[in-house]
Formats: sequence, structure tokens, C-alpha cells
Amino acid sequence: MVVDDPTSSLPAVSATAVGVAAIRAAEATRTDALFADPLADAFVRAAGTRWGPRTDPPPPERIAALIMWVRVRTRFLDDVVLDACANGCRQIVTLGAGLDARAFRLDLPADGRLFELDLSEILAFKQHVLRGEPHTAACERIVVPTDLTGDWTRALRDAGFDAAHTTTWIAEGLLVYLPEQRREAVIDNVTDLSSPGSRLAVTLASAQRRPDRPDPPTSVPSRPGDYIALWQSEAPPDTSAWLEPRGWSVSEFDAFQRAQVYGLSAPPTAGTRRARLVDATRR
Repeated sequence: MVVDDPTSSLPAVSATAVGVAAIRAAEATRTDALFADPLADAFVRAAGTRWGPRTDPPPPERIAALIMWVRVRTRFLDDVVLDACANGCRQIVTLGAGLDARAFRLDLPADGRLFELDLSEILAFKQHVLRGEPHTAACERIVVPTDLTGDWTRALRDAGFDAAHTTTWIAEGLLVYLPEQRREAVIDNVTDLSSPGSRLAVTLASAQRRPDRPDPPTSVPSRPGDYIALWQSEAPPDTSAWLEPRGWSVSEFDAFQRAQVYGLSAPPTAGTRRARLVDATRR
């Protein structure tokens, strides 16, 4: 169904998805680009004035740190997905997919299947934009409207997900928007649905202020609202203690150290929050 204003029913949290898309769209103008997203600009343009300029933009150094965080985590997760596919994985699930376009911009195996899970309003907006674009998905793309606070595993299985196959799970900028109990339930569900060799790629950030550091760079540039107010939980402080008892082997990376691996110079305030990147493998 085509709607006149596809943004009219978007929930407040979707503003973060538009903000991330704006950062990804700007990547095309960089000489040190870490990825190319041909759809990001279309998503931002379609969102239009609903997500207009803030009247209280954060300081430039906080914006720079956020942009760095989004750029690095995007590249990191891209690398995890491509590595998993190179090693035989043909099933990918993006939890809280938002305006992510990995199905379109990554060189995924044609026999792969990528499931995108998110609220129906966000996915409807995304489909509205995609209908006007010439890009096609590299593999089978399966849209699953669902709420991660509900029985999302049933919706995923009904869409054709097969727990017997190895799976690469992506949770990008998601877990802080879930209450702690629901976050833990989601990770338990993912664990139950993961056969040995499956991968879990997660981004973790904290809004907590370190006593020796300034406030964390968490606001989305040029978007309204207080996004920390939307956060429902803090990231687990010890990733190994969080995932290894569930049967995962954990590799964790500091996001801004990872930026240096990618040849970037982190902004001076980049370390003001503990931003982590996790690549876990199911034992």
C-alpha cells in the first residue's frame, strides 16, 4: 500500500534510524570511506522535514564522535557478515533492521537469505522508499514485521527461518532500546535458535558518565529529541561474562581502536563512552 506520508506513523525511535542513514549517506563524500550505501540518501530524503534540524544541536566534538562510531560499527558488522558468508553461512538475521541496506550494498551469496526484523511502521516506510529505487538485493531478502518485545521468534520461523542452519545475527544500535529483561530474553532466544558455528555481531555503548571524562557523545546530529531518554538499559559491563555462559566464544573490540585499524584518526573525545564491537561464535 502506497501512503502519502510514509513518515506519519513512524515511532520516535525511528529518528535514530534516519540519523544513522544520514551519516551513511555522507560516507559517499569521504576520501577515506569505509563503505558505500547507495540507499541511505534516499531514506533521508524520504524522511524529509519530519526529522528537521534540531534547535539544540550537540557540541561539534560529540557529533564527530558519534559519526566515527556509526562509521566504524557499520564497517565492522559488514566485515563480520562477509566473513561468515565466505565461510559458508547462508542465513542472516538483522534484529531491529531499521534503514540498514546490507542486502543491497554487500556482495552477498545469491543463494543466501537475509531476514530483516523491525516494527511494521519502520519496514513499511523502508518498503515505500525501495519501490522507487532501482537497486535490487544481492540475495533473497525477507521482511519480518514484528516487535522484539513480543513473540518475534514465531514470526521469524513463520517467515522461513531454519534453526538447523548456521546463522549470522546482527544487533546494531539496538540493545540499549530494550529493557534489560527483554534484552536478556532476546539474547536467550538468539542462543536457542543458533546452531554451532553461528555468529552474533553486536554493538554495545554506554550512556554512563565516567568520572574522569566528559559527557558521552550519544546525540544524533540534526535530529530532534533526546535519544538517551529513549534508552532502556545499559550495556553489560563484561561481555565475556554475559555471553560465554550461554555457549558463545567472544571476541570484543574497542570501537575507536578499531577506527585506527581502518586508518582513521579518532576525534579527541572519542573515548568518552565505552563503545564496543562484539563478534561471538556459537560453540
